Amino acid sequence: MPDNQDMFKKLLKKNGLKVTTQRVAILEVLSSRPGKHLTAEEIYDFVKKKYPDIGLATVYRTIQVLSDLNLIDKLNLDDGYVRYEIGKKDNEDNGHHHHHLICLDCGSIFSFQDDLLEALEEHIEETLGFKVVDHEVKLYGHCKKCLEK
Repeated sequence: MPDNQDMFKKLLKKNGLKVTTQRVAILEVLSSRPGKHLTAEEIYDFVKKKYPDIGLATVYRTIQVLSDLNLIDKLNLDDGYVRYEIGKKDNEDNGHHHHHLICLDCGSIFSFQDDLLEALEEHIEETLGFKVVDHEVKLYGHCKKCLEK
């Protein structure tokens, strides 16, 4: 993935970070699994395949740095794990993330992009003077497979 590597290197430099193999590898792992919500341990397992000398502590530290700079998103999907996914692209003009559907039966997590809260955010700003810059939506229910059982 040389194109992604170059993009990640530029992104790291733009954010004032030193370009390291670990940082690029973690960004590659998350970028190559869109829609997946990986734990630090899962990221470690993927990175370790290509870089066997990397340590779990290094992955945790790197994830924290990338998360602090909003290069990756930290998620709590109420399953007892902190999960991560690639952050917003620089060309996205709003601060909104995609949203998540969580099945109460099987625990599957689905992402969806539709953002129907813009009118509500505008109403909040007009009536309360509060400017919403981001939000997180988690909807709980039963997935199609579980409903068919």
